[in-house]
Amino acid sequence: MQISSRFTIAIHIFACIDTFKDEYKLTSDFLAGSVNVNPVIIRKVMQQLKRAGLINVARGTGGIEPAKPLDEITLLDIFKAVDSIEDEQLFHFHENPNTACPVGRNIHKGLDDKLESIQQAMEQKMAEITIKDVINDTQKSISEEN
Repeated sequence: MQISSRFTIAIHIFACIDTFKDEYKLTSDFLAGSVNVNPVIIRKVMQQLKRAGLINVARGTGGIEPAKPLDEITLLDIFKAVDSIEDEQLFHFHENPNTACPVGRNIHKGLDDKLESIQQAMEQKMAEITIKDVINDTQKSISEEN
């Protein structure tokens, strides 16, 4: 199991927006240079963030800004915006357990609620962490380098 890299790319985009907003034109090419991915990937993630109402993008000018204060955007908001998991289910259960087998017939009863509980705990923790928290820690690390 692995959450899509679009999730961390989206967080990286927000950190760049906050860090470089007054110094550089924030284009997909510029952001791609920081993330070290193809600009097409950046544009796709930005489209998802825009569709979710998390960023505003001015076409052609490189004007990217958060659509709301960074302390109101959580990791869960971003996670949901970039379609990090299919069908909003973190765990993909194998399709057809053998119902002729007692384990196969009952595995869902023994496991489904536990997997749901794990996902709920993860999502609750993600809802507690804001982009501002991540940016503050990133800025602290940048300051320590200098």
